[in-house]
Amino acid sequence: MVGIVIVSHSAKVAEGIVELAAEMAADNGHIIAAGGLSDGGIGTDPLRIQAAIEQADTGDGVAVLADIGSSIMSAETAIEFLEGSGIRVRIADAPVLEGAVSACAASAGGTSLDEVIAAAEEARGFSKLA
Repeated sequence: MVGIVIVSHSAKVAEGIVELAAEMAADNGHIIAAGGLSDGGIGTDPLRIQAAIEQADTGDGVAVLADIGSSIMSAETAIEFLEGSGIRVRIADAPVLEGAVSACAASAGGTSLDEVIAAAEEARGFSKLA
């Protein structure tokens, strides 16, 4: 099963997204929050993200969904730290909440990393109004 990591500047936001996505998409047990700084402050920490990726990995790869700005840079740095580890990681260009729900549903269905990323990225086109 593909693991999923949620990166946010806020630990509470990352944890809330994990909670909601797990509830709405039959959590596969490998969706991990990586939000905030170790002192509880707002920000992103590449080492925290790296640890979350390692925790989420089941051998099928890890999809990373991030909120804004430097969260992408921090995720990219974390991925660089993992070079040579054998963990396949991709960052989805997706809205973090809607993408997380779609990614969880796809992962729970046993799809590949590419398919989980595609499901997350399709969430960009979801309309919230009829």
